[in-house]
Amino acid sequence: MSEQAVLDGRVYERKPALRRWLFVHKWSSLICTLFLLLICATGLPLVLREEINGLLEDALPYAQVPENTPNVSLDRVVDASRKMYPGETIISVFVDDDEPKIMVYMASSWEAFNANRKSLHSIRFDAHSGDVLKQTRPFGADGLSFLQLMLTLHSDLFMGLPGELFLGAMALLFIAAIVSGIAIYGPFMRKLDFGTVRASRSRRLKWLDLHNLLGVATLGWALVVGATGVINELSTPLFALWQQTDVRAMLAPLQGKPVPQTSELSSPQAAYDAVRTAFPDMITTSVVYPGAPFGSPFHYVVWTKGKEPLTSRLFSPVLVDARSGVLTSAVTMPWYLRTLELSRPLHFGDYGGMPLKIIWVLLDLFTIFVLGSGLYIWFARSRAAKTQQRSAAVLPLPSPGAAE
Repeated sequence: MSEQAVLDGRVYERKPALRRWLFVHKWSSLICTLFLLLICATGLPLVLREEINGLLEDALPYAQVPENTPNVSLDRVVDASRKMYPGETIISVFVDDDEPKIMVYMASSWEAFNANRKSLHSIRFDAHSGDVLKQTRPFGADGLSFLQLMLTLHSDLFMGLPGELFLGAMALLFIAAIVSGIAIYGPFMRKLDFGTVRASRSRRLKWLDLHNLLGVATLGWALVVGATGVINELSTPLFALWQQTDVRAMLAPLQGKPVPQTSELSSPQAAYDAVRTAFPDMITTSVVYPGAPFGSPFHYVVWTKGKEPLTSRLFSPVLVDARSGVLTSAVTMPWYLRTLELSRPLHFGDYGGMPLKIIWVLLDLFTIFVLGSGLYIWFARSRAAKTQQRSAAVLPLPSPGAAE
């Protein structure tokens, strides 16, 4: 049985299905809006993080060298890092394919890193000269930078995994709000032309029309960013699942063998070159040392990626025996980690250069308006309802003889 409802000053037949969608849209929006506003606000600078980092960069400039100058050996930068920080553990070595730099990441020990992933620090080397360009202290040791603050608020609210899961739940509510908004938009627009903004009516109706218009205009983008946000927030448990299933099965034959000591490790440059030779159609990006939480205690994990625009976001690990330097196997990433890899550039819009980043920023601003206008409409409607109730309460009751 249907009921009548008043929306934006007009009477609609509120059927049971529409009533349910209105309930879902109202409460999913109210619960997640404040957190979504925070996520959108912190996401704005993260879309432009490379450009902001460039403006704030305080590293020494790269060496001016002839074109096609080869990179220095990874062994050289590793040895230099160990001399600078004797007794510390190298976590990984990253070779940038966009800028001539090599990053070495270190921590006091594997135990310290496993207990706190933010305990590592980095050394930036010039890839051509081998000179040290910049060093950092552990994450937050000198206070969080602006981008570090934005990233932490955006990803976990300074709460680690519980914060990631909580924000993932808020993103799911955001998706529910979008889907329910689509369901109620049809009945609402049945008597209005698309894009109508009734500016001559009340302020609340004008805001409602703008809310609906921009909500529909950004609907596809919001669904993509919301869905990829959910996937990104699940990265920690997804990698843990991979480690407990595929990685454990892969390393089962090696259980019981001693973990190699630093003095037993073979050349990281040799491991890097072995993977480049075996996979010439891939770009080799980094060498993770044995002992990593999501790696192997017996191998270098050499990460590669494709050369094409799409495949450049798909990373594949290759295992190289850390003692002998012999390439052991290429690892096929499970579908859920492939999905995670593809979701990251879609979430931040960093796969199409500056034009796409500008589009992402504009859509983010539109979404902030949609979220803020939704809050305003709810508060305005609540105030109007209370005013009507107070007005009804002070009306005089009819006298017994008034109907005669």
